[in-house]
Amino acid sequence: MLTVVFGGLLFVLLPLGIVLYFGGVDYSQYDHPRPTPVTSQLGASAAHNHLVNLIQDERANNPKLGQKKMLAHMRAQMDERGVAHQIEAQIRPVCIDGVCGEWVVSPKSDQGRRVLYIHGGAYMVGSPRSHRRIAARMSQASNAAVFVVEYRLLPEHKRIVGIEDCRNAYLWVLGNGPDGPADAKALIVAGDSSGGNIALSLLTWARDTHQRAVDLAVVFSPQTDLTLASPSLVSNAKTDVMQGESFGPIVKAPKFIRLSFSFLMHRINPRSPIVSPLRGDLNALPPTLFQVSGVEMCLDDAVRYTNKATAQGSSVTLQIWPSALHVWQAFEVPEADEAFEEVGSFVAKHIGKGPGR
Repeated sequence: MLTVVFGGLLFVLLPLGIVLYFGGVDYSQYDHPRPTPVTSQLGASAAHNHLVNLIQDERANNPKLGQKKMLAHMRAQMDERGVAHQIEAQIRPVCIDGVCGEWVVSPKSDQGRRVLYIHGGAYMVGSPRSHRRIAARMSQASNAAVFVVEYRLLPEHKRIVGIEDCRNAYLWVLGNGPDGPADAKALIVAGDSSGGNIALSLLTWARDTHQRAVDLAVVFSPQTDLTLASPSLVSNAKTDVMQGESFGPIVKAPKFIRLSFSFLMHRINPRSPIVSPLRGDLNALPPTLFQVSGVEMCLDDAVRYTNKATAQGSSVTLQIWPSALHVWQAFEVPEADEAFEEVGSFVAKHIGKGPGR
């Protein structure tokens, strides 16, 4: 009888303890106000719709592989796509003082203006090679040299190791450019999806450790809260072509299961600001541009961060494309052209166009 009672108590208390320890406070107060979508692109373009169909067909025909083989397949596939397209930029691989990655430098860009770009890929896939196109577009839009850091990924490495790689890259880029040692005249931190998560965490880390602050930040569809509490994670699971199939079942699970999954994956408490930038102090941060889709799962991560940061006195601009793919900026679609025009305007507003522009 005592065994049954003890087992029943454990069955009830263990999930409750997980929720209390890993869940943190409720941030639903930051679900409003809702931003106005970018009005010049209310519907998806024909090129965008064609891309969606290609992605869906490819996913349906993906080979059935074991977990390790599938991860290797996805990494190779992303890299192949990244190097398959010609770009108007020089590629300069670097591995110095423990910092590895690639400089992506568009013609006539000012090498004193630098972007530290942190690629996405669910913390498990992606590389500087997979993100060459988006880095080249960033270089053109910002008139800057872009360094895409090759940080260590899950599951081979602990999450904190990849974060430390990005912190080291942050410090390195301040004093090194494509042609060697030289101080940065301006520094931008940017990233997409999981890379956007790390980019945002770097802003508070730099502030709290009294590093030279970035001049501005640009993030595409970032994850800001690893407690997986944002409403759009569930409400947009069916409309998110890129993430819905993989992550929909996770976010629809009971809260204690979601939190347990997040902790076991990252080995850091999900409510820690190190991995959940939303849950940190967002005061005194540099101007930041968010671009996110209205139909993707990360929508409310962006809304909540924007509203909280604004309430705490930081300047955050949130732009929403109503029907775009998750990180559509990486593809050759009109929506990407429009997005990078907005990036260029944001950069020019805060640090100027730079020489020759």
